[in-house]
Amino acid sequence: MSRYLCQPATAVINAVVSLPGSKSITNRALVIAGLADGTSVLRDILIADDTRLMIDALANLGIRITLDGHRLLAEVSGVGGRVGADEADVFCGNAGTVMRFGMAIAALGVGDFRFDGVDRMRKRPIGALARALQALGAGIEYQSDDGLPPLVVHASGLHGGHVSIDSPESSQMISALLMVAPYAAGDLFLEVTGAVPSVPYLKLTTAIMQKFGVAVVEQYDDSGAKFIVETPQRYQATNLAIEPDASNATYFWAAAAVTGGRVTVTGIGTDSLQGDARFVDVLERMGCRVERSVESLTVVGPAHPKRLAGIDVDLNAMPDTVQTLAVVALFADGPTTIRNVANLRVKETDRLTALRRELSKMGAAVEEFPDGLRITPPPTIHPAAIDTHGDHRMTMSFAVAGLKVPGLVINNPECCAKTFPDFFERFETMRSNDVFTR
Repeated sequence: MSRYLCQPATAVINAVVSLPGSKSITNRALVIAGLADGTSVLRDILIADDTRLMIDALANLGIRITLDGHRLLAEVSGVGGRVGADEADVFCGNAGTVMRFGMAIAALGVGDFRFDGVDRMRKRPIGALARALQALGAGIEYQSDDGLPPLVVHASGLHGGHVSIDSPESSQMISALLMVAPYAAGDLFLEVTGAVPSVPYLKLTTAIMQKFGVAVVEQYDDSGAKFIVETPQRYQATNLAIEPDASNATYFWAAAAVTGGRVTVTGIGTDSLQGDARFVDVLERMGCRVERSVESLTVVGPAHPKRLAGIDVDLNAMPDTVQTLAVVALFADGPTTIRNVANLRVKETDRLTALRRELSKMGAAVEEFPDGLRITPPPTIHPAAIDTHGDHRMTMSFAVAGLKVPGLVINNPECCAKTFPDFFERFETMRSNDVFTR
């Protein structure tokens, strides 16, 4: 097993960083461009395990993508909503977007399309999406347990109509339906009842759809959400620059918070499409100073002897930031409570249980709830060997603690290649107070 020995910061961090493109935007843009009329050019894309899996999945479904890794460009030849393949065996790894988006695209076609992934993917739910696709005309054949991969989509096109989903485990299921809806035979009226997870990711989906020329009527309230996608609408090819990844930016902002340093992330500003850009607001509540502009967001941590303050926060809108905040909580005065993130149990690992186990190794008292955690920092933080549970966000979050805790070891660090292959190179450059660019 590989191991990474973290190196504490030896000077006050003062860095300006530019990060790779957003995974969430890249994979949505690849799907939408693939369905569009004409050829799109996507610039500053993320090239990582999850996006390569998406490109391979789309290729298996008959969508041609030419990738220029050096220039971070993808040229996507749209198929006008017509899935070219009539059969495919699609491997999704542990990428939820590839599984869920791929199933919906396949349902537009005519043929039989099998979807599978790694062992953990076989435990990640897709039943709500499958039932919605069935209601719209697709056949779903489970090859193991109902509601879980592997499965076969028996496709003959989607006919539109009214579909209701109750408390879906992932917003990706809703996004998948919305993105393919313009190519259904009739209007889609999608109603989501109960808890709606990760609303900013749904707004991200509809914003990218709009950039390719498709309008969505959307309404959110305490009882759920409603969406209308009228047909006929068609995506039009476009050239799109991908924002840097706000979820991955949180580790660099957190570095400033725990060390009393200053970190500016460029390319993510006050008009960002990504909900996780608001993580700076959470750090501000803990006692950091935040400088905001259209071009960048800067976090300045409290200088010694001032300390961060523990907070009570609902992170349902920003679930990918939970692990970052949980590690920052180690360095706060008083406990931090994170609420309303039950869907973290069906991510790359059960993230709530994994956090409890690893934070406890460092001396924290961690109470685990069905939908969150309460973290009480220890008087002295202990170095430990952190198990990442195959989860890229565990790896990157605990690297933040390594800036302050000598002797901290991260096991299996290479799993961050899922969304950020050169994370440690960039993180170490920041620790050295260098300026670097994408």
